[in-house]
Amino acid sequence: MTKKFLEEHNVEFIEKNINEEPEYIDYLKEKGFMSLPVVEANEFEISGFRPDKLSQLA
Repeated sequence: MTKKFLEEHNVEFIEKNINEEPEYIDYLKEKGFMSLPVVEANEFEISGFRPDKLSQLA
């Protein structure tokens, strides 16, 4: 749902797939994330589908 939201609102993003890049899991854990998806943009960081927060990027 997060990916679809970003696409529908024409927000450019880079997708990191932990199945294809398992080393990314360590990065997320170090940052304190425990669930997916994670969205990072400058100082903006959230996990989960949060349309209220994602709309700030649109």
